[in-house]
Amino acid sequence: MHASPDPSSVRLDGPWAHRDVSANGIRLHVAELGEGPVVVLLHGFAEFWWTWHHQLRALADAGFRAVAVDLRGYGDSDKPPRGYDAWTLAGDVGGLIKSLGARRAHLVGHAWGGMLAWTVASLHPRLVSSVTAIGAAHPLALRSGAARPWRGQGRAAGHLFRFQVPMAPEKWLVKDDAQAVEDLFGAWSGRRWQSTSDFTDSVAVFRQAMLVPGVAHSALEYYRWAFRAQFRGEGRRFTDAVDARITAPTLQLHGADDTCVLPETAASSVRWAGPHAEPVLWPGVGHFPHLEAPDRTSAALVDFLK
Repeated sequence: MHASPDPSSVRLDGPWAHRDVSANGIRLHVAELGEGPVVVLLHGFAEFWWTWHHQLRALADAGFRAVAVDLRGYGDSDKPPRGYDAWTLAGDVGGLIKSLGARRAHLVGHAWGGMLAWTVASLHPRLVSSVTAIGAAHPLALRSGAARPWRGQGRAAGHLFRFQVPMAPEKWLVKDDAQAVEDLFGAWSGRRWQSTSDFTDSVAVFRQAMLVPGVAHSALEYYRWAFRAQFRGEGRRFTDAVDARITAPTLQLHGADDTCVLPETAASSVRWAGPHAEPVLWPGVGHFPHLEAPDRTSAALVDFLK
């Protein structure tokens, strides 16, 4: 039986600097690189800050201060027993921006991180310079698509429903050294990336990070709040709070082969977007454009931010 990795094991070496930042009453671990306008990078489910290692370098080279954060419950950030609702998570990001000494920041998010970027832009608009959603949809677009579990986006988001039961999903996520993480990455990514050594190496890093104590439970709490809130008053209040077009300029990058957040779900998000072009759809790319096509993603991102 292997010992669980220490949370500090996610502080992987590179040209970036690691540090802790106090935000919204908790400690968040960040990796940052570069000087200039602040770009906050928000990861998705079963990831952590390292998912942005390509973009950290590219943004810094382009004259930005890139900050990749371990969201609440992930990596080497705090893992409190509660606070995995959208209101609190948005407060984490808003507090992070302020703690970085910035008045505003560009937000770049993948999957859950993308939905969180949309949410922060709605709840804390003065803190957001722009929103880039990668492999992500607006939370209300995803909710609408997932409302029919037997078809389309509802079927693609079937894991959301499976994650609602207690205990069993946590055990599944960490079983056999987090084999489930590799299975999910394989199911959601494009075939082209799956055949590369980069896929194997990247997935090994994410599997290790999932084994950090507390991460599996925290990651699942995001899904549990999102589902249960639909039957509570806080869910209705959240819908009212984010059901308006944001003011921040918006970029959407999406893989045509994404089987987790379907391209049509992402496209329907433009209803809530600020000034924007139509979503960019890349053939042969799945749910992880920032990993599957890192140079292309970085170039599109830098071009948009400049």
